[in-house]
Order: sequence, then C-alpha cells, then structure tokens
Amino acid sequence: MTFYLRYSFVLLLSLIFLYSCSSAPADKRKQERTISDEELDSVALIYDPKKADPRYDDFVMRLHKRSSFNGNVLVAKKGKIIYQKAIGWADYLHRDSLKINSVFELASVSKPFTAVGIMTLVEDGKLRLDQDVKEFYPSFPYEGITVKMLLSHRSGMMNYVYFVDGIWKKAKKDERAGITNQDVMNLIAEHKPNPYMKPDKRFHYNNSNYMVLAAIIEKVSGQKYSQYMAENVFKPAGLKHTAVYSKAEYDKIPVDVVGHDRTWRRSVAQNFLDGPVGDKGVYSTIHDLFLFDRALKSGRLLKKSSLDSMYAPRNDMQKGHFNYGYGWRMFEDQPKKVVYHTGWWHGFRHIYLRQLDKDITIILLSNLTNGSLLRLDELYKIAGMPVVRRSAYSGSGQNTSDDED
Repeated sequence: MTFYLRYSFVLLLSLIFLYSCSSAPADKRKQERTISDEELDSVALIYDPKKADPRYDDFVMRLHKRSSFNGNVLVAKKGKIIYQKAIGWADYLHRDSLKINSVFELASVSKPFTAVGIMTLVEDGKLRLDQDVKEFYPSFPYEGITVKMLLSHRSGMMNYVYFVDGIWKKAKKDERAGITNQDVMNLIAEHKPNPYMKPDKRFHYNNSNYMVLAAIIEKVSGQKYSQYMAENVFKPAGLKHTAVYSKAEYDKIPVDVVGHDRTWRRSVAQNFLDGPVGDKGVYSTIHDLFLFDRALKSGRLLKKSSLDSMYAPRNDMQKGHFNYGYGWRMFEDQPKKVVYHTGWWHGFRHIYLRQLDKDITIILLSNLTNGSLLRLDELYKIAGMPVVRRSAYSGSGQNTSDDED
C-alpha cells in the first residue's frame, strides 16, 4: 500500500470513528428497543398486593377518607413496585372510577421531561447550555437569557400564563381554542412585557422558562415538541401511555381523567392556556413515570454526566435542604438526595419523587386539587424517605415535622 493510499485509509477510518462518536447518543436512544428491554420493563411492573406492607394501604385509605385524596399512588424500591393503588373518581360527573393505568395531565411534572429533551439535544451537539434565546428567536425582547437560566428558573421572565390570560380577557377572545408556543413567543415579541428581574439574579420559579425551552426544542429539531419528545424520550424509555396533548392540536384531549378544582362540584374545562406545552402538557400514568425513573437510572436516555448536571443545585439552598437543578426540584441531606417535582394545573395536583441514594420512587397523581398532598409525612417515613415538605423545616434546616395520626 502506497503512502497516499495508507494515509487516505487512516483518514477514512478516523472520519468514520469521529462520526460514530458524535452520533452515538442519538443512535443509542433511537435504536429499536430489544426484547430484553421489554422484558425488564414488564418485570419492573409486576406487583403482588399480597406482599405489600399493610401500612401503605392504611395510610392511603386514611388520606382518602380524611383529606379527600383522589388519585393513583405508586411506591417502588430498588426497581420493584411494593405498593400501588387507584382510588376515587376519574370523572365525578359521569361516576367513572380511576384505574391503575389511568392517564393524567402531569402539569409541572412535565418539566423534568422537557429538561431531558433539552439535554438530549445537548448530548447530540445540536444545542449548548450557554446559548442565548435570541440565537433561536431574534425577536425575543430580553437580553442575556441563556438555556441554562431557563432550566434553573433564573431568567427573570414574567409568567406568560398571567400575561396571555390578561390579553385574552381584555380582547374578549375565544378561550376554547388552544394557542401554540410559537403564538406565545410572538405575543412576547410584540408586547414586550416587563420581566420580574434581571437575568441570573436569583431563582424565580416560572412557567415561561419551560414554555420557551419547548419552543427551542421545536426550533432546533424542526419538529413539534410532541413529536420530538415521543421519538427521543418517550419511546426510548419504553413509555407506551405517555404523550403530549395540546389544545392547539386537539379540540378535545383524548383522555378520560378530568381535573376537579377543590370540590367535586367544579370540574375544570380546558381552554386556550392548555395549548402551550413544555411547562405542562405531558400526559402519563404512574407506571410510565416509574419506567421513566428506571430509564434515567439505567442510562437509557442520558449519560451519567448529563444527569449529574441536572441533579446539581443551581440556586441558593432553601430551608437548609431544598434547591432546583435543571428540571428537578431537590432535597439534600447528605448522603440522602431526593430529586422530585410537583405539579398543579387545571384540576390536577401531583408529586413525583426519586430518592437517588436508596433508589426509592414515590408517585401520587391526583385530579382533585385540595391539600391532601401536603399530608404525606407518614408515607415518607414508612418508605424510609426523608420528609420532603419545605414547611416541615426551619430556616436552619432542622426538621420540625410531627408524626401524623
């Protein structure tokens, strides 16, 4: 082999290697799921109620009777479901009961999914965390807001929900038809609403951050958020009952669980604000949320370095233990670490917790927005998880909670 042929051959092999390395994350996620993957997921969802600790059911029944909890519950340890239950109404008006595979609007529990979607683009080299929003949307009226600020709620933006709601009511527009993320981005560019504060000044939890992140996913991928998430997150994770539903795409959202606001007399009608997604709009089940936990734990969706960056605290500690990373709230009391998210939107209220050091998962999805999810201290203690309730701690981080009766 001549020098030039040998050189060309080596160069070709180098290019092939570089290409394979650069495309590996996307290829790994998008490859067909194997029989082994399906078997592992099926085994993970096996549940024998006869082996369940009776303390879990005692607690859930009391939460239902005394605090009006209505919803689905799952507790798992080390990849095995140790308790699950569906209790109450899916739709009170029609007296439809919840089932264990009932699909709920996840509200802000959608945010961890959006953050994972963003990190897949970062791993694929299509996006950088330090990129400015104006690189994707030049008419965006705010300077200096980066992707990482959106992920960690440090953008200082106003809340688009109140901003858009005010415009709709003032103009007396039709509230039944949903609007898109692009519609909201256009309204922000046109009206230039005042931000709450300068970018990166401090943590300020805000739905606008994740609505903009979903818009960036659409701009970078060239796909609808719903399509990108299905292909790059839901399917690779083996989630068969998870989807993004927007009122901008559906006249009627195709699920049976109806949100109820505090009492059964008030079911919540979806409207134009159920159009934007990313901050909300993902629909799922307790089983799929558990499989999402397993897919993250196994590295099926993201590299460990990406997950570590998502679970790293990005703001000042609150009550000595609480913080926010990229798409996850967190509780830290070394070596204990819980990443979690809450959700509250249009008749739905949830909490999704994953204790990383002990591999414990607790999920409660509710379609009745009362205060029942503030009364979970006993459940945490039964499961061996720290009490994850901010008001249970003093400013110095001391746990001041009492056992519940």
